[in-house]
Amino acid sequence: MKVLAAYLLAVLGGNTAPSTEDLKDILRSVGAEADDGEIQLLLSGVEGKDIAELIASGREKMSSVPSAGGGAVAVASTGGGAAPTLSEAKKEEKVEENDESDEDFDFNIFGE
Repeated sequence: MKVLAAYLLAVLGGNTAPSTEDLKDILRSVGAEADDGEIQLLLSGVEGKDIAELIASGREKMSSVPSAGGGAVAVASTGGGAAPTLSEAKKEEKVEENDESDEDFDFNIFGE
């Protein structure tokens, strides 16, 4: 994610074809580092493509992804006992959350 953010910042700043070193400079400016492989993967994925078209395509793909609205909580009844309150369900939800970094995920945002 941070490499993509650096790329978008470079493009927003007027650099239509940022290099590996450009992205590393942006990341270093905020105290972050990135693997050359990550940067090369991103740059090869966007090479020759218009960023506005990529964003529009991504927006279209995301619009078809189903999502639950406004904090919906599914509660299974085990019979006999009282159903948990919303605050109890939220506590359970917080316990289940994982503190993994975005580096643990392998997303292909370019659909290739």
